[in-house]
Formats: sequence, structure tokens, C-alpha cells
Amino acid sequence: MNSPQEKLKRFYSQFSGDDRVLIVINADPDAMASAMAIKRLLWRKTASITISNINIIQRPDNLSMARLLGIEMVFFDEIDLKQFDRFVMVDSQPDHNEYLQKISPHVIIDHHPPKPTKAPFVDIRPRYGATASIMTEYLKAAKIKPSAKLATGLFYAIKTDTSDFERQTLMEDLRAFQFLFRHANVALARRIEQAELKYNFLIYFKRALENQQLRKGRIFAHIGPVSNPDVCVLVADFFMHVESVNWSIVSGRCDDKLIVILRNDGIRKNAGKVAKESFGSLGSAGGHKTAARAEVSLAEIKAKNLSKNDKRLASWIIQQIEKKAGTPAS
Repeated sequence: MNSPQEKLKRFYSQFSGDDRVLIVINADPDAMASAMAIKRLLWRKTASITISNINIIQRPDNLSMARLLGIEMVFFDEIDLKQFDRFVMVDSQPDHNEYLQKISPHVIIDHHPPKPTKAPFVDIRPRYGATASIMTEYLKAAKIKPSAKLATGLFYAIKTDTSDFERQTLMEDLRAFQFLFRHANVALARRIEQAELKYNFLIYFKRALENQQLRKGRIFAHIGPVSNPDVCVLVADFFMHVESVNWSIVSGRCDDKLIVILRNDGIRKNAGKVAKESFGSLGSAGGHKTAARAEVSLAEIKAKNLSKNDKRLASWIIQQIEKKAGTPAS
């Protein structure tokens, strides 16, 4: 394995002083904080650096993080790709989203399970709990003391992606967290974490509670049309706080896509494997042991006459999981 200093040197070799750099992310805490770190690493080393989000941000904590840490982003649909010379993909890989497939990245840094992909510089470490931990190593290798906002973002990202170190983590995640703790504003991180829920999101919780099915510790809920996939994430995380629930599977329809979010308690379970085996042949699917996601174009299942019938769609999702992956709780 290359040392952190060697990796940093190879990373810097991808850029020149005249480059206009675009960092493309699917905005969540880990992606936003990691993009902040990339921007700091390239400060005064390139002509310009722009962060672009491919998703519409609606989760309260994500909105608070962007606002409180001053993370400036330009929505991908408003980007003219011809205006940029170098493309960086962080906390994602090209096959994760159709938007990401529109660019040929020069740099990919991620902690999700690797897929066949090519780029001049690739640093994918699936055993790490957060991409923010990897980016902290780059900052340390560059001898950069992170600002309070940058340290807070990375600190919060590791905290979030490891679920307070309850999910898969390495000693490297703990070391990064310890280093960032010395520079972060913990009170600011708490403000992000305790962001208030939007009132109009309550309708989705109402639907989920009305449609939920609880069987042997597994709770399923299909909530129909949603304004943003993050709604499904919020509801799935909420259900994991219910006593006796060890699996939470929440789905919804958004922009002609079926979104399925999986969560579990991590005891002899693998959400990423279940997502991939259940929906991988139909669309993008995968994740970690305790958290996973699948996105399937409704056109892929249109032949089954399910795409607009939420009751039948909910039954199909459950059958798909149990047929392809066996009993989720096993």
C-alpha cells in the first residue's frame, strides 16, 4: 500500500494551476464534508473549484450543515460541463447515479464497495466507515490544520456515517475522529444534528405508520410518491428506534424511480447484500452492513403493471427481497 504522503503526491499530480475543477457529489454529510476537504487541499493550487450536488437537498440536517458551515454548491442541472477541466467524484462512484455517469472523473475517492471503474486516480477503501476519514488522512499528510468549520464537517460526517461508531469502522476512523475533535466546534455539530424536521414531512410519517407491516422484527412501509428520496431515509431511521424492530425497509416513488431504503441492527445481517441481490439486476443497489439503498427506474418494472399501483408495488418489494435474498433477518 502507498503511504498517505505518496497518495497525496499522486492526487496532486492530477491537477495544474490553470485547472477549473468540478467536485460532483450526492450531497449528504459525508459527501459534503469530503468535498470541503478536497476544496481545501486544492486551495491556491488550481484556478477554481466548484462543488456540484446531483440531488435536491431536503433533509433538515443536510440543509443545516450546508448553511452553518457555509458550503456553497451549484445544482448539477445548472452546470456547464464544458467550463471545467478536471472532475472529482467523492463519496460516490460513476455507477451510483445516472447523473454521475455523465462525467469521466479524473479522481475518485470513496469508501463504498468498489465497482469496475476507471480514472487516472482512484482511492476506494470499502472497509473505512466514512470517506471523511480518508480525507482527514489527506489533510494530515498535507500538514493542513483544518479550520473549525472544515473539522466540524468531517467530524460530523464520521459520526453520522458510522452511526456513532455502531456501524463498520476501522481504527483509522477512530484516529481521524480523535484528530478532528481537537479542531471541531462540537456545539455547532450538535446544532446540525438536532436540526428541526420540516412540517410538511409529517405527511410521509403518517403514510408510513398507516401502511407499515411488522413481521418477526422486520418493518416494511411503502409511502408512495415522495418529494425527495431523503424522506425514505428519515422514515427508515425513525423505525429503527422502535422496540423489537431489527430491520426497517421503507420505499417510495420519486421522479419515475422506485427508492428502497434498508436499515438493520447489524447483528448477523447485511443490508448491502440484501439490496444488491434483491434489486441489483434492475438498477443501482448496494451499501453497507447496516444501511443500504436501491434505486430502480419504474420503467424497469412497468411490464409487471406495478409502477403506479402502490399497494401492489409494496407487495412486490417484499416478495422481491424474500425471493432474491431470502429472509432479511437471516
